Amino acid sequence: MVTVTFKERKLPYAVNEEVKQLRTNIKFSGDDKKVIMLTSSVASEGKSSVSLDLANSFRDLGSKVLLIDADMRKSMFKHYLEDPEKIRYGLSHLLSGQCNINDALYVSAEGVAFIFAGPVPPNPSELLSNNKMELLIGAVRDYFDYIIIDCPPLGAVIDAAVIAKYCDGAIVVIHAGKIPYKVAQEVLRQLKDSGVPILGAVINMVDMKRRGYYYKNYYYKKYGSYYAKTGEAYESLVDDEGIGILNVSDLNLERKTRKTSKSSKRSAAASDGDDE
Repeated sequence: MVTVTFKERKLPYAVNEEVKQLRTNIKFSGDDKKVIMLTSSVASEGKSSVSLDLANSFRDLGSKVLLIDADMRKSMFKHYLEDPEKIRYGLSHLLSGQCNINDALYVSAEGVAFIFAGPVPPNPSELLSNNKMELLIGAVRDYFDYIIIDCPPLGAVIDAAVIAKYCDGAIVVIHAGKIPYKVAQEVLRQLKDSGVPILGAVINMVDMKRRGYYYKNYYYKKYGSYYAKTGEAYESLVDDEGIGILNVSDLNLERKTRKTSKSSKRSAAASDGDDE
């Protein structure tokens, strides 16, 4: 697999602890909760960042983790990469029969496997509804301990409800103080109707000044730009009966070693004693 590098993101201590708590809560939900989707009500609630932080947190425990970027309408992960030009194939290619699983698999320096969204297709909901999405989940389920699926906002498009039927659990990310109660309730109703167990909610971007913390790496924008044009052409569809074979030998998910500065090494040493 091709290795990609994510831009360095240093989480505040309080946020890192909350991610660990989320990881622990998921583990206590049962060992049958392997395929977990994250969604939100609208765009820019931070679900992609939460998905990435959660995947890295599971990897820190030694778990084999796959993160699937299923937000084919407005993917955020390409903005997190130092080398986005390395991404040749994505989920839209895979579901439309233009590549197999191995072509679409990438691995981060931290050892998390990724399937990125790919170019914006004209029919995301139809692609997600076809049997190739089910085949994909079935093919990777046996090779990974956890599969995190970053879904589009359910308050905006139906895609997340389509994906939900392939998942073992759902987590809703909610922007604190910005999302009306009725909007969040409607998202929960749609998830319940899809039949997926709702594991809980993440209240994101909480002002914690009174506790000495204030996490402001995320920001809120109104939903109007969710369907902004990307200028990225979608390649013609190619008929294909399957989605390819996943070869165990190709899953080189060993944690890569990065060159770190002396200060980074001191920080890492200081945090070695932390656990869940």
